[in-house]
Amino acid sequence: MLSTILTVLLQVAEGAASGAALGRMGAALGAGLAAIGAGMGIGKIGASAMEAIARQPEASGDIRSNMIVSAALIEGVAFFAVIICALVIFA
Repeated sequence: MLSTILTVLLQVAEGAASGAALGRMGAALGAGLAAIGAGMGIGKIGASAMEAIARQPEASGDIRSNMIVSAALIEGVAFFAVIICALVIFA
């Protein structure tokens, strides 16, 4: 699977008229990976928080607030990465 992806990427790189096309493709892949990574991270935080609340219901307020802060930080980093990739694509 990985060798197939690398082969396709190399063929695109060879066929590109300039490095700009390859840069745009890399930026698009980076934006996609940032979004996927953020989604997985926030999902893991949510799952862990629900498990922790199930174990200690009396600490649900603290757990929930920590979960929201962590998710906001992850979302901020992902948003920054997507904006940088969009700047590479459109600039």
